[in-house]
Amino acid sequence: MAVPDTILIVEDEPRMGAILQDYFTAHGVDSDLAPDGDAALEHFARRDYDAVLLDVMMPGLDGYGVCRAIRRESDLPILFLTALGGEDQALHGYALGADDYITKPFSLALLYAKTTALIRRSRGTEDGALVCGEIRLQPGPMLCTVSNTPVKLSPREYNLLLCLLRNRGRVLSREQLLTRVWGWDFEGEDRAVDVQIKNLRAALGSAGKQIKTVFKAGYKLESE
Repeated sequence: MAVPDTILIVEDEPRMGAILQDYFTAHGVDSDLAPDGDAALEHFARRDYDAVLLDVMMPGLDGYGVCRAIRRESDLPILFLTALGGEDQALHGYALGADDYITKPFSLALLYAKTTALIRRSRGTEDGALVCGEIRLQPGPMLCTVSNTPVKLSPREYNLLLCLLRNRGRVLSREQLLTRVWGWDFEGEDRAVDVQIKNLRAALGSAGKQIKTVFKAGYKLESE
């Protein structure tokens, strides 16, 4: 079973949010919808995304604040959706770390094209594969290779590796891994993470050493 790209849509206007979510779903992209900035950061803390579509003008924490918070932890693609068409607003968004900007009203087809292009570009590969050192993972067909040799992974191992690849170079605590891979409602112990990390390292063979244990902090994936 193929794993679709996953995006976070942050839009406070319910009808527009539903339209965006329906369009991306129809084109094979999984998504979560957050109605405001605080909800967006709650989603971001629980799940890994390939991109964020972020409305600028929202009550409470606005899009600029959400972008600033995400950029403190991640470099995933962020595309601003806004009714503000001025140059100053666009420059401010880029200064905060946004990757692209589209002004309402916009073409859904153009938004989809921009989003998928940002995801491909962020991975640095023509086919959208995630690569770190000897490890290469293609999320669509769920193919994993180490030095071009296919590697068989269990579904849990695959999702764990996908999470580590999406956050390569970043330390993830056991709690974060449990939430993002097992789900926020998992009731087991964090020892489950250690067991699956051990299994994943074994499955990756020589590339297993790329998964580093960070004492009293968690795990991270490095290129060597």
